[in-house]
Amino acid sequence: MGAVIAPVPAVLAIDAGNSKTDVAVVDAAGRVWGRSRGPGYTPYVLGQDAAVEVIAALVEEVLRSAAGVGPVEHVAAYLANIDLPVEELRLRKEFEDRGWSRTVTVGNDTFAVLRSGTGAPRGVAVVCGAGINCVGLLPDGRTARFPALGRITGDWGGGIGLMEEVMWSSVRAEDGRGRSTALAAATADHFGLTSATAVAEAVHLGELPAERLHELVPLLFRVAEAGDPVAEEVVDRQAGEIAVMAVTALRRLDLLAEAADVVLGGGVLAAEPPTLMAAVDKKIHASAPRAILRVATAPPVVGAALLGLDHIRTDGRAPTDPHGAAEALLRSHWRGAPG
Repeated sequence: MGAVIAPVPAVLAIDAGNSKTDVAVVDAAGRVWGRSRGPGYTPYVLGQDAAVEVIAALVEEVLRSAAGVGPVEHVAAYLANIDLPVEELRLRKEFEDRGWSRTVTVGNDTFAVLRSGTGAPRGVAVVCGAGINCVGLLPDGRTARFPALGRITGDWGGGIGLMEEVMWSSVRAEDGRGRSTALAAATADHFGLTSATAVAEAVHLGELPAERLHELVPLLFRVAEAGDPVAEEVVDRQAGEIAVMAVTALRRLDLLAEAADVVLGGGVLAAEPPTLMAAVDKKIHASAPRAILRVATAPPVVGAALLGLDHIRTDGRAPTDPHGAAEALLRSHWRGAPG
């Protein structure tokens, strides 16, 4: 007869990005009782109600598969496209009304990236993917964050910004408004067309899907690494934006002079292009010499689960994890699992 595992409190972790949503039930001992993946959280496409229903269906599926777990004490939900406190409050109320747990936290998914890359809820994360965002967190709950609504709130960069810069510089080089750059010929060659201007026209006419312009981001880094001055300037500008967000968040949390993690996530940074990474390292350490840069490798749902466990431990609803055994077990589950 096998040993009976006594039920312990659990959290329901939700990481919802633009392209996918991961849901997991994890208990305070670090055991994963159920997990599921589905479409991303896209209220700007589906509408708010329909987007929430996509998440709810995944949650109900996971809760059914985790029927043997102890009481689900807390929902830790971290989502893209939730950038303002008022948006967090609205979605938290919707999740509370579902009755999945006693308490609910809703936050931007950059917080999950931060916790996925640190051993404690302390530090700063910068996500450079399709767009760019940054948050900071301290164990006492204090945060630093930015509105992250794009250029209207002072943001620049990420995959969308970079591919636009490639096209902008390339077309201007061809028609005489800008400096010569190898980006123009590289862009034309990549799409098998006669010029970067022809690429722009093909997108405008619907002959080339606009989504394919994201392929210009790795092209940008290759051209920069080959020494093209225009490409180098774009990469350096992106590094500056990443660094200024990280340094500003560290300053707001009084971590600028301390050893603190700076977690780098998102598709652009996860690829670790050498020119960009070297510039980011140099620019951050110029202002925060003790910062510890880490590229996020664990999926954000791990960070969401850890933030949930941090929450119920702080509230006294779960035992502490002084030696990190539960966290290590949780992380090992994703290292050994596909996706």
